[in-house]
Amino acid sequence: MAVFAVFQTTFLLALLSLRTYESEVLSEPLPLTPESLKVSVNSTCQCLHLQWTVHSLAYHQELKMVFQIQISRFKTSNIIWVENYSTTVKRNQVLHWSWESELPLECAAHFIRMRSMVDDARIPKPGFWSNWSSWEEADAQNMLGHDPLFVFPKDKLVEEGSNVTICYVSRIHQDNISCYLEGVQIYGEQLDRSVSAFELKNVSFIREKGTNVFCKVDQGGVLGGIVLFVSKVLEEPKDFSCETQDLKTLTCTWDPGSDTGLTKQPSQSYTLFESFSGKKTLCKHRNWCDWQVAQDSQETYNFTLLAENYLRKRSVSILFNLTQRVHPMTPYNLLPKNVGATKATMTWKVHSIGNNSTLLCQLELLAEGKVIQQSNVSIKVNGEYLLSELEPDTEYVARVRCAYTNHFWKWSELISQKFNTAEAAPSEAPDVWRNLKMVSGHPTVSLFWKPLSKVHANGKILFYNVIVENLDKPSRFEVLSIPAPASSTELTLDQCSYQIHVTAHNSVGPSPASVIVVSGDPENEEVEKGRVNGTEDGFSVSWKPQSGDATGYVVEWCDGPQDLPCVLQWKNLGPNTTSTVISSGDFRPGVRYNFRIYGISTKRMAHLLEKKAGYLEELAPSDNPQVVMSKLTSHSFTLSWKDYSTESQPGFIQGYHVYLKPKAGEQCHPAFEKTVLPEDSVCCKYTIDNPEQKTFVVENLQPESVYEFIVTPYTSVGEGPLDAFTKVTTPDEYSHTLIHIILPMIFCILIVMIICYLKSQWLKEKCYPDSPNPYKSSVLSLIKSKENPHLTIMYVNDCVPDAIEVINKPEGSKIQFLGTRKSPTETEFTKPACLYLLPTEKNYSGPGPCICFENFTYNQAASDFASCGHFPVTPQAPPHQLGPLTSPENLLKALEQNYMNSLGEIPAGEANLNYVSQLASPTSGDKDSLPTNPPEPALCSEYKMQTAIPLGLASAPPSENSSLSSTTLLGQGEHCR
Repeated sequence: MAVFAVFQTTFLLALLSLRTYESEVLSEPLPLTPESLKVSVNSTCQCLHLQWTVHSLAYHQELKMVFQIQISRFKTSNIIWVENYSTTVKRNQVLHWSWESELPLECAAHFIRMRSMVDDARIPKPGFWSNWSSWEEADAQNMLGHDPLFVFPKDKLVEEGSNVTICYVSRIHQDNISCYLEGVQIYGEQLDRSVSAFELKNVSFIREKGTNVFCKVDQGGVLGGIVLFVSKVLEEPKDFSCETQDLKTLTCTWDPGSDTGLTKQPSQSYTLFESFSGKKTLCKHRNWCDWQVAQDSQETYNFTLLAENYLRKRSVSILFNLTQRVHPMTPYNLLPKNVGATKATMTWKVHSIGNNSTLLCQLELLAEGKVIQQSNVSIKVNGEYLLSELEPDTEYVARVRCAYTNHFWKWSELISQKFNTAEAAPSEAPDVWRNLKMVSGHPTVSLFWKPLSKVHANGKILFYNVIVENLDKPSRFEVLSIPAPASSTELTLDQCSYQIHVTAHNSVGPSPASVIVVSGDPENEEVEKGRVNGTEDGFSVSWKPQSGDATGYVVEWCDGPQDLPCVLQWKNLGPNTTSTVISSGDFRPGVRYNFRIYGISTKRMAHLLEKKAGYLEELAPSDNPQVVMSKLTSHSFTLSWKDYSTESQPGFIQGYHVYLKPKAGEQCHPAFEKTVLPEDSVCCKYTIDNPEQKTFVVENLQPESVYEFIVTPYTSVGEGPLDAFTKVTTPDEYSHTLIHIILPMIFCILIVMIICYLKSQWLKEKCYPDSPNPYKSSVLSLIKSKENPHLTIMYVNDCVPDAIEVINKPEGSKIQFLGTRKSPTETEFTKPACLYLLPTEKNYSGPGPCICFENFTYNQAASDFASCGHFPVTPQAPPHQLGPLTSPENLLKALEQNYMNSLGEIPAGEANLNYVSQLASPTSGDKDSLPTNPPEPALCSEYKMQTAIPLGLASAPPSENSSLSSTTLLGQGEHCR
């Protein structure tokens, strides 16, 4: 007992002394300087790792302390980072702290120091900082090799949108170093003599293999570079959900978002963790994961989905009850049974859930992609449902889906099945219309019908039956079978009335008949005409109601323009309808459409009631009429365009504008209005407000002036193009008078020339025959008789040459016969020569008349027209030695010689022939015996412009009793009378 008391006393004293010591320590804080500071460099994460201890703490003492850390770069005075780090410190505990540098650690030396301060609540007095530790240097450049150029950081991994600092270290100390990001030069900041840094902001993902960054010396060819790995940002999983199909397996699904996988970094991983059971599983797929339901009947689950990669983590959670997340499997074996024309039965099966749980199934029936029936059926294993009110020969789609009855979560996937109902006879008569026309005097009916819609055809239409019944002769009818898909036929009828029945047939039977009555009489086209206006919905057509027994109306039109083959369209309307809207996808702006309204009588006969015309949208005319100008005078001209069709225009023609460009300074006529054309030229415009007027007289013009005109039609929208003006020049005031005089004169001259040409042979024989025979030329003989009444006509048959004597020309005289063509007064003759005809009668002694030839070929110069001059010459031989030339051959020879000598100059003294008529003065003997005083010459006849031809040019010697031309010699025995 005493020992225990002693031991207790000793323990209490020791405890008191310890508490006293602790109180002294806590009341007086000691300077707790960090010791054993060590710094290491991690190039992978570009981090500085610090570790240190505090040795000054008492044994088992724990204090809350604050450590202030300073980091400098390049030199200790360049402090770039200051941070206070708080922690609880034990005696000799090794403390750790890391710092990540934005600038790669290989590009600069770093210096680190720290100090501490007690920040414990048990110390009442304010604390104070201890002394700074010594600077510790971390220089990663010491680990670099001997390459001339380095680029950092190596294989850096960052997220898209981050900021990255890149630097290079050059050992060659050159300033001409350029850096490039994917081939695009980047610019940075030089930190010291051999280090430059580049800050890349908001970097983007380029490719999985990384982004290329390189630096090079511009001229030295030294190259260094890195690959910067930029991954897409890890997203939080979206649409995270879990469900079961059989209450045995849960399937969780989510939207993973972008894939962050790179060459350096795999895709993000997903882990499913359940908090109530504490279990977790690593998912094998990016967007779904299976979880086996526990056998202990756990109903509530709390799942957390964790997504992570090298850079960050993301998570999402969900809490649910198992029985409220049942998603049944897809039904199977959906089949149609007992399919008829209007009914069908559908059967299917489902997968069971749990212990024969009940499922709610929904059956949908679709036609042409639309749901037309929908029914709900509760089943456990097998389902069946009867579909009714179906259409014949129609394709349907039946589809089924099911849901958990206890708690609806989701419908199962759909299962579909197609089927077709059976055919039935067509349920409606064809829509029939006709078009009547006369062909070769016979009425021809073009019969049209519209194909039955699928709803009314109830099957494939095979053919159409057309029955033509003669109403005037009921016993006569004709049946035509027209194969489908034809929709028209032509019937040639006579003047009788006919009733036409049209039925459509499929494999089951015919449709009801459509009946129409036509008559051989032509339609009455003289009906009221009007206009209709088009809108976006079509044409609003209305008509006056018909009193009487009208059973309906038909509106007929053509979809295409008038110049194209008509695609006939029609619309049947009831008897109480007086208006309708005609719409078609084929209607186009600027096209005139004609509508005809028919009334249908109780006898099924159509009668034309009205005609309408309209445009869906009127447009301005696209072309102008071809204008013909006529009746041009000095003050006016007429324009006409009668061939211009107004019905083929893109709008209703309301009239015409006549534009006239006057000459400079001329004012517009009062009927015209002054207007300015688009090209800023001034023009005069006249408006014709009657579209049927297609002529216009432009008046009050100036003579000898140039005008330009154009005629443009206009509609309610605008007028035709003002493109090509036509020029016209007005004549002077008197030109039309001259034309009225000159044209008739020219016409008369042409008539005379035509008559002369047609009567040329007759005129030639009458006025200038080939042979100057006065006997043939009545005009010549008339002229000669008027010139000299004493002249007589010598007839060839009455002339007989008697003799020819040769008389020589005097010396020194020269006569030109050819080429000079001088008159007898211009040629000097000393003793001109003559040709005498000597009588053949022996007892002839008296003077007689002579014949003078006024022709230079014979070298004869007549002294006057009434007598012949006989000029003596000196012949080489006396005339009596020559003898009478009674032979025609001798005469021809003499004349030939005379003609040949006449072709040139005849030298003096050469003999020539002198033709002496028996009417000349008598001669006997030589020239010396010629009487000195010749008697008065008798009446002479004269030929002009005769030509003697050589004998060689004569075609043949003349026959007896033939009349010779002026180039033919007289035969023997022919005498002048």
